[in-house]
Amino acid sequence: MCQDMIDQTSDASPAEPPRSGYAVIQDYVKTLDSSPGVYRMLDADSRVLYVGKARNLKARVSNYTRPGNSPRIERMIALTTSMMFLTTRTETEALLLEQNLIKQLKPKYNVLLRDDKSFPNILVSKDHAYPQIKKHRGARKEKGSYFGPFASAGAVNRTLNQLQKAFLLRNCSDAMFESRTRPCLQYQIKRCSAPCTGEISAEEYAASVRDAERFLSGRSTKIQEELAEQMMAASEAMEFERAAALRDRIKALTQVQTAQGINPRGVAEADVIGLHMEGGQACVQVFFIRANQNWGNQDFYPRVDADNSPAEVMEAFLGQFYSNKEPPRQLILSDDIENGDLMEQALSEKAGRRVEVMVPQRGEKTELVAGAVRNARESLARRMAESATQAKLLKGLAEAFGLDGPPNRIEVYDNSHIQGTHAVGGMIVAGPEGLMKNAYRKFNIKGDDLVPGDDFGMMKEVLNRRFSRLLKEDPDREKGLWPDLLLIDGGAGQVSAVAEIMAEHGVQDIPMVGVAKGVDRDHGKEEFHRLGENAFALQRNDPVLYFIQRLRDEAHRFAIGTHRAKRAKAMGATPLDEVAGVGASRKRALLAHFGSAKAVSRANLADLKAVDGISEALAERIYDHFHAQG
Repeated sequence: MCQDMIDQTSDASPAEPPRSGYAVIQDYVKTLDSSPGVYRMLDADSRVLYVGKARNLKARVSNYTRPGNSPRIERMIALTTSMMFLTTRTETEALLLEQNLIKQLKPKYNVLLRDDKSFPNILVSKDHAYPQIKKHRGARKEKGSYFGPFASAGAVNRTLNQLQKAFLLRNCSDAMFESRTRPCLQYQIKRCSAPCTGEISAEEYAASVRDAERFLSGRSTKIQEELAEQMMAASEAMEFERAAALRDRIKALTQVQTAQGINPRGVAEADVIGLHMEGGQACVQVFFIRANQNWGNQDFYPRVDADNSPAEVMEAFLGQFYSNKEPPRQLILSDDIENGDLMEQALSEKAGRRVEVMVPQRGEKTELVAGAVRNARESLARRMAESATQAKLLKGLAEAFGLDGPPNRIEVYDNSHIQGTHAVGGMIVAGPEGLMKNAYRKFNIKGDDLVPGDDFGMMKEVLNRRFSRLLKEDPDREKGLWPDLLLIDGGAGQVSAVAEIMAEHGVQDIPMVGVAKGVDRDHGKEEFHRLGENAFALQRNDPVLYFIQRLRDEAHRFAIGTHRAKRAKAMGATPLDEVAGVGASRKRALLAHFGSAKAVSRANLADLKAVDGISEALAERIYDHFHAQG
């Protein structure tokens, strides 16, 4: 991004009422030149309404001074009281900046990609003599070969499962590898060749790694042919056990290809993107094609307005989707975009190679796009049906609990611990579109003065932290972050305790309901508690009851999962984690040299200095850490 950006802002005089609409925009047009850049439209409370880019700022902003825009744009203009401008050197820089600002600011009148996330890859690590094959998500900082993206963690796990059967590569951590003295269960069930104990030579293991990389790079047919030849040779030599093993490897590779479904011959590396719009909603379906193989698909539901055109939605999706992902060599689209050349240039600069954006007219690519659009249409139909059902449930919930209206945000809280250890709190969120998983939150219980197993104390800490942050981040309740209903796991006592906590924060207008197990702690016999009211129950066949049960079970699942992850992490911890300057690689070096953390703590200074990668200063720090503790 350019370094010489200019930020122009204007504040209305506090003595004058803020002007808005066409007159305000016309004043800005007089001061603009023909530079490329990005503009922001703000309302009376300085909230960003819209972010747009322009090849020529003066010409683009002038368009807003002439009537005849769509109803959405007219509403936006009427609310605009000020504008901000950032000039850039090129229109490409303006496009990239625009999409970054949209993702950061989430303006009301922009097409917005929601629930954007990174996708998992398969990594064949290269920082060890015996490379590990594993799932990887996030920045590609680790040394090795990356293959992906895959559409979901499930797709990666299924592929890894079969690749382990086919190539017998290890998936254990380096620390586990170094500590083995005999093969683990993975070797026994023929999912690893046990390089940790020398069951396979370095050369043979390296050959397996190369075969795995060739398969993931699209040369699967050649590998299967080679394995078939080896199987026949082994059979002829009466090496029936080896022949059976090779047969199982071929079968595993075939299962990977079967699970991938359609594998296009003429498309080596592309994302196939189909868009369907209906009823003021949109679904974008993305198929990931890598090495002539289909690595799954994912659907997205960007926030759109009824008057957004397909070209506008598609362009916004591309800019936001690839702002934090490396684009493939081809983007095969169902709908053309207005600035195709500009998007190609921006994505090519980002990737450091040519990226082609195309809308096919015939052939195999057209069939791929048609399949993506069909999936988008079917996914949107299911979502709209689910939304209608969800709306009925929320309306029923409001009637059952005497709320003013259907809640837009329900927060459900639960705690998990084992006799007070590794205690965590979990918050799940639901709304008109179902579970809002990007809004889930985990809370590590930090209270040192809590009695083990004190659920009241844990809940108090969670809610104190939650609402202290809400009061700081959104005191005016304008960002949609405040709940309309709290569901608490517990009875009248828990509800009273929560009410006291909320009152301490000056929050007494949010309805809360305690969900108690009821007679025999049985599903269907739940009792509901509201502050100052008698407990009541719902009919066993009431859909609202099933809905509440699902929410409570989801909160319980989320809290338990968080607790288990925290407990597993603690079980893998060693005293070395407390030594400043000892990261993962140095920890591995120390454990490999001494065999255990206890042995490290007993080592003398000279022995510590002899470890590869441990400097004299760090050796002294490690020695002082353990001996200062006695």
